[in-house]
Amino acid sequence: MSLPLHLRSYREKSKDEYTRDFFNVPTQSSLPSSSSDTPSVVKIRDKGYRNYENDQLQGMDINAVISVEGKEEVYAGRLSLLPPFLCFISLDRKSCRCTIPLYTIRRVERLNSRAGVFALSLATWHGMRIILQLTSLLPTAEHFAILLRDALKSQLAAMKQLKPFLPSLYSEYLLSSPLATSTGQQQTDHLLLGTELSEKPNATAPEGEGDLRGPGGEGKGIYQRGLGETFGFPGDARKMRERSKMKLWREYFMIHGRNLTLLRYPPFQRLLQVGLPSRLRGELWEVMSGSVYLRFANPETYGLLLSQNAGKSSQSTDEIEKDLNRSLPEYKAYQSEEGLARLRRVLVAYSFRNPELGYCQALNIVVAGLLIYMSEEQAFWLLEVLCDRILPGYYSPSMEGTLLDQRVFESLVHRCLPMIQEHFVSVDVQISVASLPWFLSLYINSMPLIFAFRIVDCVLAMGVKVLFQIGLAVLKINGEALLEITDDGMFINLMRSYFSTIGNSAHPDHPDPRVRAITNFQELLVVAFREFNVITDETITAERKRLRAIISDEIEKFSKRAAVRNLKNIGKFHKDQIGIIYDHYFSAICSPEAGPSTYTGNSLPGDQFDQPRIQVDAQGRVETRIDHRTFRVFLSQIATWAREETVTTNAFIQRTDRRVADHELIDRLYFAWDSQNQGTLSLQDVVLGLNRVMTAGLMESIEWFFELHDKDKDGFLTKDEVIQLSESLLFIFRNEPGDIYLAAVSKFILNAYEFGDATAPAGSVDEKVPINGDGETASGARERSDSSAGPHNLPYLNLATFRMVVLADELLENFFANDLTASFQLEQTEDEDYHQAHQRSEGLLGGLMNLVVTNENKNRLHRLADGFGAALGKHAEWRKPSLGKSSGTDPTLSSSSSTDLKARESLLTPAQQAGQFQRPSISPGSSRTRSSSAVSQSSTKTTDTTGTTTPDDKRSLADVEMRYREESEMVKAAQEAVMHRPNFAIDAIGDSDDEGGEGDDEGVMDEVEAFLKAHGADDEGLKGEQKKVAEDLLKAEPMGVKKKAKETNNLVDL
Repeated sequence: MSLPLHLRSYREKSKDEYTRDFFNVPTQSSLPSSSSDTPSVVKIRDKGYRNYENDQLQGMDINAVISVEGKEEVYAGRLSLLPPFLCFISLDRKSCRCTIPLYTIRRVERLNSRAGVFALSLATWHGMRIILQLTSLLPTAEHFAILLRDALKSQLAAMKQLKPFLPSLYSEYLLSSPLATSTGQQQTDHLLLGTELSEKPNATAPEGEGDLRGPGGEGKGIYQRGLGETFGFPGDARKMRERSKMKLWREYFMIHGRNLTLLRYPPFQRLLQVGLPSRLRGELWEVMSGSVYLRFANPETYGLLLSQNAGKSSQSTDEIEKDLNRSLPEYKAYQSEEGLARLRRVLVAYSFRNPELGYCQALNIVVAGLLIYMSEEQAFWLLEVLCDRILPGYYSPSMEGTLLDQRVFESLVHRCLPMIQEHFVSVDVQISVASLPWFLSLYINSMPLIFAFRIVDCVLAMGVKVLFQIGLAVLKINGEALLEITDDGMFINLMRSYFSTIGNSAHPDHPDPRVRAITNFQELLVVAFREFNVITDETITAERKRLRAIISDEIEKFSKRAAVRNLKNIGKFHKDQIGIIYDHYFSAICSPEAGPSTYTGNSLPGDQFDQPRIQVDAQGRVETRIDHRTFRVFLSQIATWAREETVTTNAFIQRTDRRVADHELIDRLYFAWDSQNQGTLSLQDVVLGLNRVMTAGLMESIEWFFELHDKDKDGFLTKDEVIQLSESLLFIFRNEPGDIYLAAVSKFILNAYEFGDATAPAGSVDEKVPINGDGETASGARERSDSSAGPHNLPYLNLATFRMVVLADELLENFFANDLTASFQLEQTEDEDYHQAHQRSEGLLGGLMNLVVTNENKNRLHRLADGFGAALGKHAEWRKPSLGKSSGTDPTLSSSSSTDLKARESLLTPAQQAGQFQRPSISPGSSRTRSSSAVSQSSTKTTDTTGTTTPDDKRSLADVEMRYREESEMVKAAQEAVMHRPNFAIDAIGDSDDEGGEGDDEGVMDEVEAFLKAHGADDEGLKGEQKKVAEDLLKAEPMGVKKKAKETNNLVDL
């Protein structure tokens, strides 16, 4: 199974990332560095495609004043250069906002201002002129201008791609037609002057005002189309005033720009709250969310995903097929193969794009809703933005984002609606029973589509806070009824009843017809944005920070229980010991010492993800495995001899520094435990490997150590392998005090060659050289053997003889009987409630502590203490023994008292020593028989040497598991509930050809007057002298611009 590794690697976003999220612009890593790059197909985080040019470009914030030619409003705010984007936000953070890609800016000029203001004039692709006054000090303003110039020059290649991209946007087609005036004359759109669209005055255009709602079919424009163009959009177009909305948006585009150069002034918020026109909704969704920038930067990715994965199947594709027919089945498009095929392609493409996420129930509902208004490619990129930035973690395997936001929502209910929260607690009703489907499906599966999509409009324009505001408003409006419920069923039925009447009048008996015209949905918006406007992005971020550690710990504990239960064989371990093994396994994977994955086997989809140790097999099953480097870290936590522990004492403290050891013995162990020859180890492989070592007796340990060095598994060790085995013993004994272990290994080599010469198969030893009695040494034995033996890769020492050699030495016998298994120690890790223990402190004092208490400062303190200790003559360092034979302090003090274990007498008979032993004969072509444990007798009964019972947990895991299990079951129930959407009659497709009635534009705007009053009057911007300066700048000439430069279309002219 896949382990939730990403929870440990989570880090808080930087200031630059928060700023980019606010302006809905992608990060540098999601943009290719140049058009020549191979398109990014599989999603790669952190180390994926990097814009190396932009990595060298600096961003910068500066105070500025913005004004637009043709607009009277002037706004002061903050200007941010986020290459390759230029962003502005007004001081009140709502009146004026814009995100302009640098590749849409055709010219930048510095204006000659008599007031001494540093002002820049920006000419955009669509002919709009923007004046920016940089109100900081002159050196700061000049530095900003230099950075802007460099960033603009880096976007020349991207500008070449803009011309073929723009026709895919409906607003380009909408404004390409001449306006019909009251006198019958045609008025040219001034925004088109200087653009490619103005070069085709005779191009096919809609027939005046009658086609403002769009061409209505194929063959009229090449913009991206949703299913609604073919099968109709939900709702009645006449009642929804589609034509009037389109006229208002057309007028807005003419002054404030469109698509990539759209400026968001106060009228934008009004039009948004009214509801977006059906044919413009898809384009505005991708512009407001920023997915249009990804689609522009990755034009080939979606097509490559489909072509490269055509015909492939996985667990995700199987689940997608099961849910296709349950995706908004009441909509006509999803009763046909065309609609289902589009939905299938988008979901399958994204499952291969993001193999870790794959597919999650509720994604089909969300994507089905998007495809009504968007093309496949548009929906694909918007889905990526939803999963990565707007709703992070909502659709991941552990669904930590969903669980976290449900806790945040419960916290907000407790703060804003305490009476409802207290009643729910008293009757044991979980708010998330109903709210989970709301958040998972963006309300698409809970209320009529025409209203749900208006909520989606607000979410993409204003952020995820809208989901919380709407949810709180639903509970507040139904507050009296909610105080009467007694169980989950009543709660769910009440919510269904409310959503089924959300299009009805909120005050049907009121005498004022204007009040009677207010619907329940309009009342919902007013309550959400007026009474809960205190719920801001900062509120959601703060609550997520506070609760993330709790949720992460619960997910990890539940994953641990699930991983332990799913093991097919746990050997002789009990579950507590398996839990400790899991903790060390998981800790090693997340350890910085493990580094990036070094797995170089067959490339699997999951290998290219930010969790490189998560692998996806051919069936789409996801599993977490460890590579060689991670195994070294894991073994250093388990085996005492697999780590270097240096004890340092000085005049102040005593500390132990631990470092991962490296030796061929660890490599042998790694490959021996890789039973499936995959080059990586699963948790099951590790458990079985440890089980054999830690539960072995004397003979089993000897046999296991022998097999570990028998490379070709023929039952014999060659002379080289005997030397390698002795080197392994020396590695294990390297830190032991005294010389007894070194003497034991030396004697082992002597006995190995002595016994090997006497028992080796025929052909391995040519002739017997007499032994020089007591004067024989290990090196002399090897030289004597080398002088008489054949090649060193011939069979030399079998298992039975190896046992004889080991049993000839009391120390080695004790090592294989006790010390080897005891060196594997299952100690409880310090990872209990890891996230809460490592949660960074907040506030002023917490921030200061975070700055002071760092690993670098700790190392500095240690070096300082070591220096003082050395000056006082009290500094000492020594290596901690691996087998624990010393008394625990300085090994030099205990080495003299160590017992000198003497080697036992030779087990060879005098006849064997004289060379009269009859060696077994082996014909060159015959197969060698391997000695097995069945030939030899088992010496002792295996006992559990793990040793120990785990200490009591700091907190009971049962409560945590119960809580997380309830939430998991709730998530599953919510996912199932999302799949069963009630039918709403109001969603029926009405007359989309003739809206009837003219001059209804004012009526469209009247329906949100309550909302506008709730937000207060629009900020009219700067007034007085500041506004006059901005008006003068609109007429100012560029500084020092030659006539020739004016006639050219230079990108930059500062």
